[in-house]
Amino acid sequence: MRILIVDDNASMRILLSTLLADRGHQIVGSLAEGNGVMEAVDRLTPDIVCLDYQLPGRDGLDILEEINNARPEIDVLFMTASEEPEIERKAADAGAAGFLRKPFGQKQVIDEIQDVVATREQASAANQQNELAAQPPTEASAPPADHRPRVVIADDNSSIRLLLKGLLSELGLNIVGQATNGEEAVKAAQTHQPAVLFLDVNMPLLSGLEALPRIRQVSPKTAVVMVTGSASRELVEQAAAGGARGYVVKPVRPAYLEAFVKKLFNR
Repeated sequence: MRILIVDDNASMRILLSTLLADRGHQIVGSLAEGNGVMEAVDRLTPDIVCLDYQLPGRDGLDILEEINNARPEIDVLFMTASEEPEIERKAADAGAAGFLRKPFGQKQVIDEIQDVVATREQASAANQQNELAAQPPTEASAPPADHRPRVVIADDNSSIRLLLKGLLSELGLNIVGQATNGEEAVKAAQTHQPAVLFLDVNMPLLSGLEALPRIRQVSPKTAVVMVTGSASRELVEQAAAGGARGYVVKPVRPAYLEAFVKKLFNR
């Protein structure tokens, strides 16, 4: 994997560069501040960005959001020494593919990178297969009917939508619609009447919890699954009271999602 490292601590940059290079990854760049990260991303085209939170010049969360909006195919491993209690949830909601809290050990870095790589490769392979399958048939005959369970994905983060689309398609589900805010999620539910709707908790215009009862009203047979960076007890209780069938925690991991989907469909 091509990896860009962004951290204002020189020792951390050297440690990560050495550790990841020893595991066969290509370190394409190393930056000590937040300014210029997007230019480096465009120039160096990394597969993964190891991104520190507290950087001179620019906040790491802002950079994370911009990377995910502009280049959703790039994974961001978010790192921080901050004791801010909500930072892991904020990073997950902003689209972080992985999270490390400093200080961390070498095995933690290696394991987290491996999880990020495995998740993206699995999702990317499924998305490529979907693109090939979506091509028009060569003969004039009508395409076969698609009997797979229909799914809508609602998340304001394009990277997370892309990831969920790939992973859910690989699990045999048919992605029929996507939404970027709560209002769009309600409309998509009404239009598609999906078997399942994966609903982000934190979205603009209408939050996931606010959209939940409206979705249940316009599509009562749809199983709504909340997607969240933090499964607090309060959130779980609110979602259950609103009729949600469960929740998936970000960053999404294939094994967890597969087990959840199998349980949902009694497979």
